[in-house]
Amino acid sequence: MSYYYFCYYCSKMEFWSLSFLLLCMFQIGFSQSTTDPNEVAALKKLIDVWKLGRYLNLSTDPCNPNAKWAPETANPRVACDCLRGTCHITHLKIYALDIYGEIPKELFQLKKLMDLNLAQNVLSGSVPAEIGQLTEMQYLSLGINNLTGPVPPELGNLTKMVSLSFSSNGFVGELPTQLGKLTSLEQLYIDSSGVKGPIPLEFANLKSLRILWASDNLFTGKFPEFLGTLTEFVDLRIEGTSLEGPIPSSFSALTKLETLRIGDLSLEDSSLNFLENQTSLSILTLRNCRLSGEIPRRIGRLVRLQQLDLSFNKLTGSIPNSFQDLSMLSYLYLGNNNLRGELPESIITPKLLALDVSFNDISGNVPPNYEKTGLSLNVLGTSINANNLLDRKSLDLLLCLQQESKCANKVPTSSFSVKSGGTELVSASGTKYADDSEQLGAASLYTNSKFNWAVSNTGNFLFSPKGPQYIASTDSQITETLDSELYKTARISPNSLRYFGFGLANGEYVVELHFAEIAMEDSRSWRALGRRIFDVYIQGDKVLEDFNIQKEAGGSKRALVKSFKVNVTNTVMDIHFFWAGKGTCCIPFQGTYGPLVSAINAYQAGGIGSASNSNKKKVGKVVGIAVGCAAGVAIILSMFYLWWTKRALRHTQVETDSPKK
Repeated sequence: MSYYYFCYYCSKMEFWSLSFLLLCMFQIGFSQSTTDPNEVAALKKLIDVWKLGRYLNLSTDPCNPNAKWAPETANPRVACDCLRGTCHITHLKIYALDIYGEIPKELFQLKKLMDLNLAQNVLSGSVPAEIGQLTEMQYLSLGINNLTGPVPPELGNLTKMVSLSFSSNGFVGELPTQLGKLTSLEQLYIDSSGVKGPIPLEFANLKSLRILWASDNLFTGKFPEFLGTLTEFVDLRIEGTSLEGPIPSSFSALTKLETLRIGDLSLEDSSLNFLENQTSLSILTLRNCRLSGEIPRRIGRLVRLQQLDLSFNKLTGSIPNSFQDLSMLSYLYLGNNNLRGELPESIITPKLLALDVSFNDISGNVPPNYEKTGLSLNVLGTSINANNLLDRKSLDLLLCLQQESKCANKVPTSSFSVKSGGTELVSASGTKYADDSEQLGAASLYTNSKFNWAVSNTGNFLFSPKGPQYIASTDSQITETLDSELYKTARISPNSLRYFGFGLANGEYVVELHFAEIAMEDSRSWRALGRRIFDVYIQGDKVLEDFNIQKEAGGSKRALVKSFKVNVTNTVMDIHFFWAGKGTCCIPFQGTYGPLVSAINAYQAGGIGSASNSNKKKVGKVVGIAVGCAAGVAIILSMFYLWWTKRALRHTQVETDSPKK
């Protein structure tokens, strides 16, 4: 054997001997290591309180690396650090298992916890102050539960924290200023958490913060200027609050942003001047922010943009030609502004899927290539020459929505009824609801064949696992109504859903809006913790604010009718369902939010309609009265007939009003 091969052989033998020795030492070491008895007792208490016995059977040491709960993918999961003789629990995951009850204080005996995930359960009560003892904590998730009380200021003791989530809960009070001590924090999820008041100035210390989700809270005061100093931001979302504008000019420093979603600011106007070097942006939503001024041409530099929403603002001027440079853009929403000029033909790029320029003083022609791209297009309420649109007639009828135009009223009608999201249906009271099952897109308009009503939708559900769906449906029976089928489908929208009735005789009308929450559950599960909240406008007046179907109806899959009296003066009725950034976004799955309506029935006041009580359904009583009246009429007519045949006297005319449909 050569010297080379002999040395190689010896080296291999030494390697395997050393590996075997280390393995034996590890096995001996673990056999001698046991979990801290206090932590074992604490874990057993958690198993007992949260009824986890079927998942965690502690017949073996909880830190046994071969236990079924040890792998990273296990749920529940218990993982440990055993390098120093005694094992300590460092990772605890009890995720989406519908555990009930409060957080036992025994949990805080696990003082070496680095990662605690209790998200998507039904935990209640307050978070104990003892949570501040878990000073090794780096990842803490309490999101989507039923926790209440104040956010504990003791969280500020967890200075190693990297990610903190307590979104979708029912906390009260203001955010504790102590959270500003978490200088290692990179991710903070506090959306729909229930907190109120100003965003603490101490948050300016969170220089490592990359992600902040803070929408749907009761924040007040000015939009924080200091957020523009947190230059590591890649994802910032603050919608559906009571914050006041403007968007700070300091946001020009946030050059790493990939997602920016700000909405629903009040009082002061904002501008787009802060958009300078945010070339990493892929999603930019500044909806309902009181944006004023012109759209800067430099917006064309944001070449990674996939979605841009500047709708429901006060933007003026023309649409810049630089939009043609946004080659990645798929969704563009510019509706409900004060834009003027012609629609640039170059605005339709190969990847554009939806374009909304509705309700602007825009003219010109629809670009001829819009059909070839499969584009979803909404030019409602503009002066665009849309001769090549398939739905040209409906646009002609709706030109009267412009303030300077008057609506034609050739054949006036006195009612319209729509089965939102479903096929034609006749209710128990005889109202005929028109088919509204047409598939809408992310920026689209549909008009029925009789051209007496239309529906418009704008917006797309980001990241929804169900894809671009704008109709909700259920097979379950709907209670509190004799018309269960009327509520089994509904129109839904992520942003703005509008119905128009036109060719109406001017006068006072009753508008019935039919609702049933069919997408959110009633159950003893975290899946039932969602909240759908939206506003409703009729003829431009807000008639419902922060409307929650499930709350007002007393649960899911329960019928609810809201009734209003409105005036029609220009032969058009405008019913607008609008999402103002409030409510949960992701329960029971991503993209569960926005307005929902089951049916609409509008008829002229003064006749017998199919009106329903605005607070609760009384259909049974109405039908009972109707049946009783019919029986009474039948008896009277029978008596009259006998009397007439015997006495041969003159006929008596009985006048009745037909139900408005």
